[in-house]
Parts: sequence; structure tokens; C-alpha cells
Amino acid sequence: MADLPEEILAQKEHIEITLENLKDAEMRSDKSVIELSAIATFIHNFYNGIENIIKQIYKIKHLTFPKSEYWHKELVQKAVSHGIISASLAHRLYDYLTFRHSFVHGYGYMLEEEELKKLSDNITDVWSTFLSEIEQYFNTDPAPHEPGN
Repeated sequence: MADLPEEILAQKEHIEITLENLKDAEMRSDKSVIELSAIATFIHNFYNGIENIIKQIYKIKHLTFPKSEYWHKELVQKAVSHGIISASLAHRLYDYLTFRHSFVHGYGYMLEEEELKKLSDNITDVWSTFLSEIEQYFNTDPAPHEPGN
């Protein structure tokens, strides 16, 4: 495992606790809006942590942070162009980004268990792929830089 910066290791720990809590929430039978809201919150927290790690990488590597109203999507797009994550992982993260938007701008009683299950079923694989790719990034690109400089 690469020696990841302390700020990223802290986010990693928060995400791993979140994933444990997600597992606990998923194991409850007969999920009411309360359990679905908890599951949705953990999925949202997971994606928020991914964004926080990417933002930390931008800061550490002195990369320009997107500032448009679409910055959440641009953050992922630029992470691909900077070689932080792969395009295939970005494609998978867009499902969580889309969910994030509906979670933030929607209402808990509108959550659909099937949609949450699909995101939850893939979350461990997305997380391990993300960790692997950022570790590879830190192992192969130790110097801070902005492409074109």
C-alpha cells in the first residue's frame, strides 16, 4: 500500500466506518422509510468521501479545482484527465454522483429500495477500485504538477 497522505487516510477511515454502518442498515428486514433513509445517507456519505479524497489530491498536487456550477461532475472528469482515476471508474462513480444529486435535492420518502440496493451492491467493488487507483497514482506520480506546466 502506498504511503497515502494523512488527510486521505482520515477520509479512508471515515468511508470504511460508513461502509460498515451501511452493511448494518442493509441487514434490517422490512425496511421502512427510516431504514431506507439511513442506507441512502450512508451511500451519500460514501460518495462525499470519494469527492473529499479527490479534492485532497488536487490540493496536494496543486491542481486547479473546478469552480463552475457543475463542479461535482467536473471534479471526476478532471480526475480522469489528471490520471488520478480511470475513465471506467469515473463511469461507475457517475451513478453515485447522480444519486448524490437526487438525495440532496429530493425527499426521503421518495427513496426506492431497488435503486439503493443496486448502488449498495456495487459499493465495495467501487471502493476497492478507487483505493487501488489512487494508490497507483501516488506510486507513479510523486511530484505535484498541473498538466501543461
